[in-house]
Amino acid sequence: MGFYSDSDFAPDCSMGYLARRVFQLSSIGLEDVFASDNMTLIQWQALVSIYFDRGPTCAELARDLSYDKGATTRLIDTLVARDWVVRERDADDRRVINLALTAAGEAVAKQCRLRVIARWNEWLADWPAADSRQLVDLLQRLRDTLQTKLSVEGRA
Repeated sequence: MGFYSDSDFAPDCSMGYLARRVFQLSSIGLEDVFASDNMTLIQWQALVSIYFDRGPTCAELARDLSYDKGATTRLIDTLVARDWVVRERDADDRRVINLALTAAGEAVAKQCRLRVIARWNEWLADWPAADSRQLVDLLQRLRDTLQTKLSVEGRA
């Protein structure tokens, strides 16, 4: 028997809806964190993805951000124009264009990261640390389950 049934599947108990709503609310709550750097959430997410080597090429960045490839190219163009990212030809395969943070890009990503950490700590101030850790562990487990299932189906 599955977890959900027709009688109890509603937005307030749907993992998908709740994950989306938490993302929406946190995005709204983080807008001012990026305002002083004249940055958007997606720009910061791209910088962080490159910083942690999750998006070393345009295609991999698009996958990591779940973003359209064309929109990702325009996003990278903006980050290059702001001197936060550079495009570099791969030494082993000249067809591949790698993405790297400039010193300015790394600095702004780190500054914003500290402000994001402070904001999340503010939001979670009334939560026991064990609850926060458990939520992260469960979300990582759900992510891994979905990634595995979708990879088997050829969709991830």
